[in-house]
Amino acid sequence: MNHSSTVASVQKHLNESRILLSQGVTQPYILGETNSLYNEGAPGLSNSFGAALWGLDFNLHCAANNIRRVHMHQGTNYRYASWQPIQTVNETLGTKAPYYANIAVARFLGNSVGGGGGGAEKAENVTVAEVDLAAAAASASASIYHSAYAAYLDGRLARLAVIQMRAYNYSTAGPGQRPVETFEFQLDGELAATVKEVVAERLIANGSDAITGVTFGGYSFNHELEEGRPVLLKNVSASEPVQVQQGRGFAVNVPWSSAVVLNFAY
Repeated sequence: MNHSSTVASVQKHLNESRILLSQGVTQPYILGETNSLYNEGAPGLSNSFGAALWGLDFNLHCAANNIRRVHMHQGTNYRYASWQPIQTVNETLGTKAPYYANIAVARFLGNSVGGGGGGAEKAENVTVAEVDLAAAAASASASIYHSAYAAYLDGRLARLAVIQMRAYNYSTAGPGQRPVETFEFQLDGELAATVKEVVAERLIANGSDAITGVTFGGYSFNHELEEGRPVLLKNVSASEPVQVQQGRGFAVNVPWSSAVVLNFAY
């Protein structure tokens, strides 16, 4: 849960891809097998909600740096797997926290989730760019703990993802509310004139150490509910309208150890 660490990790591959390109190798660069940790992950770490936040940041950072595909390694009884397909003596059948990162990535790139949050666009014409949060964040010194990405459909801003990676371990948290950071943005030029509304969908759980209870856009994919099919929970907001000020500025609050995808309607 450290954006600088993710950047350093991916940079090694970018260096490799540049060397290959200099030697005339022009095929798309693909990560054929990767995930959060070696040896199939670690219990309480690779299967936690913190790993889902890492997965969202890692995959979007790869997309923003022209890595064409990322294959997240899976396997029965693997700690970092997105789900456990069968009951075994080592693992309980069900959906794991990292699965929700996959859903958030797919949503950000243009696909709808469980019929909620608007229509489904084809993702062929999506481009992704990383956003500098130094001016938007309340605390610039916390930059290694958050990141943001913009998705463009046919050259027009479609979504903005903000990932807050400051650890909030609810199992050890003392009294008091969960810390929240505010990010402020400004719509300029054509965006200011054409954006009609901004709607937020949250990737959230009780904390970074949560193993269950994860939702994205108010949807749960727990196997216990509908065998992994999306279920809109009544006690979690599916989407939230974000108020855009007259000067076309807007702000979004992001609790520690959570992320939000902002959808722009024109």
